[in-house]
Amino acid sequence: MKVLLINGSCNKNGCTFRALTEIENILKKEKVETEIIQLGSNPVRDCIGCRECAQNGNKCVFNDDIVNEIIEKAKTSDGFIFGSPVYYAHPSGRLLCVLDRVFYAGGKFLAYKPGAAVVSARRAGTTAAIDVINKYFTINNMPVVSSQYWNMVHGTKAEDVEKDLEGLNVMQNIAKNMVWLLNSIKQNVHPEPEPKPMTNFIR
Repeated sequence: MKVLLINGSCNKNGCTFRALTEIENILKKEKVETEIIQLGSNPVRDCIGCRECAQNGNKCVFNDDIVNEIIEKAKTSDGFIFGSPVYYAHPSGRLLCVLDRVFYAGGKFLAYKPGAAVVSARRAGTTAAIDVINKYFTINNMPVVSSQYWNMVHGTKAEDVEKDLEGLNVMQNIAKNMVWLLNSIKQNVHPEPEPKPMTNFIR
């Protein structure tokens, strides 16, 4: 089993990365293969709704950033964790651009696989940011991985997260719940969805 972890922060070794590594450490102990992808600070295009991906083998028409690489890795991944710092009570813009394009072009490669949203903040805006990321899962037939508290850590730098013992405990339990869901899914075949009607209220 493999879990793909995406760090949506420009800060390679900041608070979000520290949260993701806490999850990764537990997953590795449970013999789950992991990979952390850093979105970094390079520009990321937003989705323009061109729908070329539907004609292009589930690949985004833009090949100058990391999106198609993530879609390719999603094919062989069993679970996903998307991490982000909180910007004005929402995830980072670059993560949202990546999510829009990954789910639009390659959503079928994530469907029925568990996903977790993880955010970091100095103080507030965390639950709103988690809600935004979770909506990608719930529109795509993905089980949402929770913990015993909201999936967040607090601090302005990675060293601060070390003091957030409750936050680190939440990350540890996300990992354990991810493993539990992966094992449960492995033993069962997912249901086939009902045909999707497209209701457009256009007069």
